[in-house]
Amino acid sequence: MENKKHKQAISAWTMYDWANSTFATTIMAAVLPVYYSSVASKGIPANEATSNWAFTTTIALVIVAILGPILGAMADFSGTKKRFMSIFVIIGVFGTFLLYFVRTGDWLMASIFYIIGSIGFSGANVFYDSFLPHIAHENEIDQVSSRGYAMGYAGGGIMLAINLAMILFSPDNLTETMTRLSFVMVAIWWFVFTIPFWKTIKEPPRRILDAEKDFNPVKASLSRLSNTFKEIRKYKELSKFIVAFWLYNNGIGTIIFMASIYGTELGFSSTTTIGTLLMVQFVAIPFAFLFGWLAKKIGTKKGILLSLAIYTLIAIGGYFLYKEIHFWLLGFAVAMVQGGSQALSRSLCGRMMPKSKSAEFYSFFSVSEKIAGTVGPLLFGLVSRFMGGSRLSIISLIIFFALGGFLLTKVNEKDGIAIADAEENAFMTATAVN
Repeated sequence: MENKKHKQAISAWTMYDWANSTFATTIMAAVLPVYYSSVASKGIPANEATSNWAFTTTIALVIVAILGPILGAMADFSGTKKRFMSIFVIIGVFGTFLLYFVRTGDWLMASIFYIIGSIGFSGANVFYDSFLPHIAHENEIDQVSSRGYAMGYAGGGIMLAINLAMILFSPDNLTETMTRLSFVMVAIWWFVFTIPFWKTIKEPPRRILDAEKDFNPVKASLSRLSNTFKEIRKYKELSKFIVAFWLYNNGIGTIIFMASIYGTELGFSSTTTIGTLLMVQFVAIPFAFLFGWLAKKIGTKKGILLSLAIYTLIAIGGYFLYKEIHFWLLGFAVAMVQGGSQALSRSLCGRMMPKSKSAEFYSFFSVSEKIAGTVGPLLFGLVSRFMGGSRLSIISLIIFFALGGFLLTKVNEKDGIAIADAEENAFMTATAVN
């Protein structure tokens, strides 16, 4: 019976990846960037539309980066990870639905609604990720994390395929309407397939220190954040990993956010830009599982390093992108490593943090991701604006993969895991379970 509940919990947890990945594919990566450039930004030079999109992405990520640590610590203290996640899901669904009202020339409106949706998407992921150490056993965390990404690629791919068919096979006078309807479908899909998570996943036990019993949630969250900063030396390996992730995820995040609009700027058809991203969704499924298996064979850290080496080659290839077939080939290369690099990063981070502070620590992990995401698109946008094109922007990403990979080699994950386990045991001894 217990094993059945465990399997159900894993299935419900991974189903949320299936639910929210439609936002990542249709809204972040494929349909909206093209619509933003060709319709919402009509009359604006192509490189300015690209930089506006980059700045929009930066603003959304900065907001979540500021809110994340406080909300994460608050959720841990108050035992409301699930409630906080639900609030952000609703915000994200609402912002996505509003994109239906964006028409020709409404680039500013599109930016505002995208920021709302992106805050919901990223904020919910902070709390969703924090459930991983509670849902998965230690010996299966890589595989569960990889399965979540695989489910995300499948769900996001199916919805993107539906949206692509709606747009490409509609009469010319209905293309814009079908595109806007695709945004509504993403909102509905995201909400409906979050229901299994809401019904199945239970809130982890709340643990508070005796000294915190009379604290209100805001005071307690700020106190915990202060203590985390003061005691960060206890988590030396985790700290090094987060900085490494901060660096290499700069490159990964920028490629994800900017690929479609970069291809549009180069004059590639929407069939190529969106079709390539659709291909990525399905090709990435077996590779996400492959990296989960590979982590067992060579280790999680080596698996991430392998993905970064391939990403470096992708950035170099992006500079020499002149034909549409090149875009397809680079898309296939991205599919090989995108899910694996992120899934293994998520699981390695989960191993090196105390479970009782999972939302707080995952918020720090998420903040590093968001800060990384702000720097990459911001740099991409600035270079594109000042150089009159984006080829130099894509090649500049190599530095992030090189520096992040180098720092990752200095992380001793075994010491990091041992420290986290010791801290968790000490914390459980000193806390009251409510």
